[in-house]
Amino acid sequence: MSFTGKYELQSQENFEPFMKALGLPDDQIQKGKDMKSTTEIVQDGKKFTVTVTTGSKVLKNEFVVGQECEIEMLTGEKAKGLVQMEGNNKLIANVKGLKSITELNGDTITHTMMMGDLTCKRISKRV
Repeated sequence: MSFTGKYELQSQENFEPFMKALGLPDDQIQKGKDMKSTTEIVQDGKKFTVTVTTGSKVLKNEFVVGQECEIEMLTGEKAKGLVQMEGNNKLIANVKGLKSITELNGDTITHTMMMGDLTCKRISKRV
C-alpha cells in the first residue's frame, strides 16, 4: 500500500490544547485551527517526502524509514528523530518527546500525535 498522494484535512480533535502544549502562540493556533491543511506524501520504497501546507506556511520533511533524520517540528524547531514502519500502512515517529502515528486506511489518513497524556487526532482524505 502506497502513501503517495494528496490529502485534505477533514476533521481534528484536541487541536488547540495540544498546540498550546507544544508552545505555539495563540494567534497561530487560532489561524491554524480554522484552515484546511493539505498534506502531500511521496513514497519511494522506504524514502518519504511529506509536505504539509496550511495557508502560506509550508512544512516539508524527508526521511528514510529506519534511519535517523532531522524533522522540522510544528514550532519550526528542527530535531533528530526516527521513523519506523509497522505493517505496510503505519508510520511511527518519535521526535523530542512527541510520538506521531500516521495510519493509512484506503483513502483516509489518520494522524495521531501524543505528548505526555495529551493526544491530538487529525483525519485527512485523499483528494
